[in-house]
Amino acid sequence: MNEKNNYDELLALIIDGIENVKGENITVMDLRHIDNRSTDYFVICDGNSNTQVNAIAGSIQKRVSKETSDKPWHVEGTELANWILMDYVNVVVHVFQKETREYYNLEDLWGDAKFTNIKTDQTIN
Repeated sequence: MNEKNNYDELLALIIDGIENVKGENITVMDLRHIDNRSTDYFVICDGNSNTQVNAIAGSIQKRVSKETSDKPWHVEGTELANWILMDYVNVVVHVFQKETREYYNLEDLWGDAKFTNIKTDQTIN
C-alpha cells in the first residue's frame, strides 16, 4: 500500500472516531511541505467538556486499533482533559476543549500548513 493510502486510511479512521462522539470543528492540517516539521499531519478538534474530550480520544483509539491494530505511540493530557495529544507518528491528533483550542490557536502557529475543514453532520435523529 502506498503512503497516500496509509495516510488516507488513518485520517479517515481518526475523523470517524471524532464524529462517533460528536467532536466538533475538525481540521486536518497537512504539514508535509513545511521544513523541520515534527509530523506530516495534525488533526484538531474540540469537545465541550473534559468528559467529552476524553471520550473523543477513547473513540479515536478504539476505531484506529480495531481497523489497523495500531496504537498511538504516545498519549498525554488525559488527566485534565483540556488538551489531549495522541501521537500516531506521522499523524498527531489534538483534542481540545474549545477555550483551550482558542488560547493555543495551533492553526495560526502553523499558518503555512494546508488546511482542510471537515464538515460533519450534527443532525440528531
